[in-house]
Amino acid sequence: MTGTSITSVRGRRVWDSRGRPTVEAEVAVSCGIVGRAIAPAGASRGSGEAMELRDGGTAFGGQGVDRAVAQVNGPIAALLERRDVADQAGLDAAMIALDGTPDKSKLGGNAMIAVSMAALHAAAGAARVPLWRHLADTIGATPRLPMPMIQIFGGGAHAAGRLDVQDFLMVPLAADSFDHALAICAEVYASAGKIMADAGKRSGVADEGGWWPNFDTNEEAIATAVRAIEKAGFRPGEDVGIALDIAATELRQGGGYRLRREGKTLSGDEMIAMLTGWLKAYPIVSIEDPLAEDDWDATWRFTAGAGQVQVIGDDLLVTNEMRVRRAVATRAVNAVLIKPNQAGTITETLAALQAARDGGLATIVSARSGESEDATIVHLATGWDAGQLKVGSFARSERMAKWNEGLRVAEALGAAAFAGRKALAPL
Repeated sequence: MTGTSITSVRGRRVWDSRGRPTVEAEVAVSCGIVGRAIAPAGASRGSGEAMELRDGGTAFGGQGVDRAVAQVNGPIAALLERRDVADQAGLDAAMIALDGTPDKSKLGGNAMIAVSMAALHAAAGAARVPLWRHLADTIGATPRLPMPMIQIFGGGAHAAGRLDVQDFLMVPLAADSFDHALAICAEVYASAGKIMADAGKRSGVADEGGWWPNFDTNEEAIATAVRAIEKAGFRPGEDVGIALDIAATELRQGGGYRLRREGKTLSGDEMIAMLTGWLKAYPIVSIEDPLAEDDWDATWRFTAGAGQVQVIGDDLLVTNEMRVRRAVATRAVNAVLIKPNQAGTITETLAALQAARDGGLATIVSARSGESEDATIVHLATGWDAGQLKVGSFARSERMAKWNEGLRVAEALGAAAFAGRKALAPL
């Protein structure tokens, strides 16, 4: 038995940032190292994502994970014990074969990603290198800290549908280091909270830590974000840009898009016209899922007319290599969101990222609305040199755990190893 042979795989139920059950996995190896990771969970989900295995029934609103934990402690543990933890691709391939379904519904995407990430941590520990370094060495990348994308206001499925648009975010374009980027965002976030408090509209925070969106229209939130940037002493569009996650699949109703807050339903062309109008009126540098996941033609038409703006595919692509290759071929988008739990394993996540990079698309590693203290994605974004990182807002400990981990990594890498504004598409 070598020092990197897996001696045990263990799963347990833990709790995510919304107080819902999720899966934690531990992978122990013969040299004494134990890798640990927690599966996140999304509220807004693409139909092509790996399926979580939940218990159903009445306990925890049907969100229990006893079945998923049992898969980790039973068939997955039996499959992986005595295998080499350094063979990430082999471990993931074995789990995929054991599951045998197109959507990971047998073992559960939540069980599989927790184990896959835990094995990754164990392999880095056994090699006695930081996780970001292990990831970079594995693919021959030069590690760099990513440009943060940080939520100001939360909407959509992250805020009980209070606004139609899901995320209103900021990108600190003027930052010359990861620390500088966070400092800029901290000032703007605080400024936005002060504006809302002065207007009597501050009512706490949404799922990802952004201010709860007490606005009358979607556009009012964008305008307030601009005011927050200015109030913090920065130039909108120069020092700080605005990013939007429309999450348009959540708005899909019949053949159109239902804006409940606005009291209207738009066709695809009308949706494109509204969003294009926002691009002209506000310093928006990035927009995610502007049309629904099945609306490839409309997405392409929007991207073709968007100009020098980053257009990200999330629900459209669900961290799936073949979908990403389709996006490269059609130029439907110019950037790809990368979420490990959408894919279900680290190997498949990397395949989607590399397909995007090979096709000239920008990449953004992203957290989910249901998160934990797990900071694996910071290392993925850095070690794989993804360029950008979307974690949520600048509040709530499950978010700050990741931003703070980035600061530690930055200290090890040095200020020069920062992707900066050049990471945004169009490249």
